[in-house]
Amino acid sequence: MAKELEGKVAAVTGAASGIGLASVEAMLAAGARVVLVDRDEAALTAVCNKLGDAAIPLRIDLLDSKSCATLLPQILAKAGQIDILHANAGTYIGGDLVDADTDAIDRMLNLNINVVMKNVHDVLPHMIARGTGDIIVTSSLAAHFPTPWEPVYASSKWAINCFVQTVRRQVFKHGIRVGSISPGPVITSLLADWPEEKLKEAKESGSLVEASEIANVVLFMLTRPRGMTIRDVVILPTHFDL
Repeated sequence: MAKELEGKVAAVTGAASGIGLASVEAMLAAGARVVLVDRDEAALTAVCNKLGDAAIPLRIDLLDSKSCATLLPQILAKAGQIDILHANAGTYIGGDLVDADTDAIDRMLNLNINVVMKNVHDVLPHMIARGTGDIIVTSSLAAHFPTPWEPVYASSKWAINCFVQTVRRQVFKHGIRVGSISPGPVITSLLADWPEEKLKEAKESGSLVEASEIANVVLFMLTRPRGMTIRDVVILPTHFDL
């Protein structure tokens, strides 16, 4: 495989599992050094021991504002620069709004929206000073379709899609590309909150995709010529009925 990201440093949030881990593995295979950001120290240690020296663990609780603010300084201390940010960390709430726990709503909106905005805000000055950079945000198919069984989650992703599209227009003049991936249902722990009948139906119909397939799309976006930005990619299982 061509080392298309040789010499690059990437940071991936929510990196110890799911789409984040698959993204890390794809970038490492393409020659990048990758800072894995996650709050689960044990999982980070295990993953990085497996992946080798180019995988750099960074334990941060992104929901703690003081800890979150250390993201860029710690990345620079560990890796010297940042060329790529994959803002992937997120959580999920499904089901009827009337049944949702309001504290869980606050936590999800904070992680899915506020943390993404703060992480991007914090890395931008470094990328602007260097005149280059790539930012990819994990959104969702729910950002494009008012999914009736996940109103809170879908709303968070609609907000983040607006954020991606507006920030891209502010920073492209600095050589920075901003885009999002919007997967349909992916086989990760986030599906644990799906209604059981919906998950059973999806599995039986073949309407789920693997995290590695999403990572392949991330790598495609990162390896386009610098004059091309892939702003939005909606990724659907072939048999997803929408």
